[in-house]
Amino acid sequence: MNQGDPIPELKVTPDKYLPHRYAGASGDFNPIHIDNDFAQQVGLPRNILHGLYSMAQVARANAAAAGGDPRSLRRLEVQFRGMGVPESEITVTGTVREEADGIVVVDAEAEQDGKKIIRNAEAELRPS
Repeated sequence: MNQGDPIPELKVTPDKYLPHRYAGASGDFNPIHIDNDFAQQVGLPRNILHGLYSMAQVARANAAAAGGDPRSLRRLEVQFRGMGVPESEITVTGTVREEADGIVVVDAEAEQDGKKIIRNAEAELRPS
């Protein structure tokens, strides 16, 4: 991985039941994620994805770029900047910012429907 290289794009479309499964796995049962009517009552367009699910997709894309071993992802910082929704494709992209002494730093983002839901992500990788 060299400076300026893109990482392979990750595309994933969470199905409508993903927020329920993620709530069970994470323990976050906030109704804005799992109850469409409640989400609309509080001013959201519909139920939204858990932010940590979106972050996990950025982690997944970077680990894959580093050879597939999740232990290759040494550090990840993200800024949550939008709300993701089920049933719409998320695309994670990134570019190698620097490489030195076996450590690669990648700038990444995730978007859905033309909106950035994660911006200014920085992943530190030690590729295998």
